[in-house]
Amino acid sequence: MKAIHRDVPPRPGAMHRAAPVKKPPVSGPLAFLRELGLVLVTSLLISTLLRAFVVQVFWIPSPSMNDTLMVDDKIAVSRIDGLRGTIERGDVVVFHDALGWISNPTQSRTLLQTVGEFIGIIPSGGEQTLVKRVIGVGGDHVSCGEDGVVRVNGVVIDEPYLAPGQLPSSFPFDVIVPEDTLWVMGDNRGNSADSRYHQGAGQTPFVPVSSVVGTVQAVIWPVTHWKWGLSEPGPFAGVNQ
Repeated sequence: MKAIHRDVPPRPGAMHRAAPVKKPPVSGPLAFLRELGLVLVTSLLISTLLRAFVVQVFWIPSPSMNDTLMVDDKIAVSRIDGLRGTIERGDVVVFHDALGWISNPTQSRTLLQTVGEFIGIIPSGGEQTLVKRVIGVGGDHVSCGEDGVVRVNGVVIDEPYLAPGQLPSSFPFDVIVPEDTLWVMGDNRGNSADSRYHQGAGQTPFVPVSSVVGTVQAVIWPVTHWKWGLSEPGPFAGVNQ
């Protein structure tokens, strides 16, 4: 059965009700400024979220990772591995200098530089961060004998990423890496103040996993240095977990 629709007579006075007055849309300079502010705030929010949880850009201030990374290279760092703590042997990592390895004081920066680095439009500098390659993870036995060969859990590591003419190490060492820490070394071994050089009294050579910002995924500038896939897990494939 179909419903029957009846015309409903208007209520008294309904025909005489005044329509609400609509405000004219804002136009001119005020509208432009409002839209510009909205775009800037949205861009800042997106940039900050990307920087905090996805990717951050850094620049290389020293030759300790030659020839993998060169001075003034701009690198893209994935923060995902750092946030999850999934760091593996062979990864190139950026980490906060929580151990005080950097001997020179932090250089002063302008307010514009600080803000630019925070929102990600300017690459972060190297004053409070370092970049090295992970050689040992928690529980690993990392050593180098008089033969100058690096071993992890007794397995000889053939390191194709070393700078030309560089030995794996010019002096011996023998350590057990504590859990939740990393043993790191630069690819330019003769010019890298890495874990090997921080074994003295009052020092520690082991980088906390919690201080890792992320893994280096690519060199994005200059274009002549473009490269991807800087991690080298292959040399460590035979190491027992």
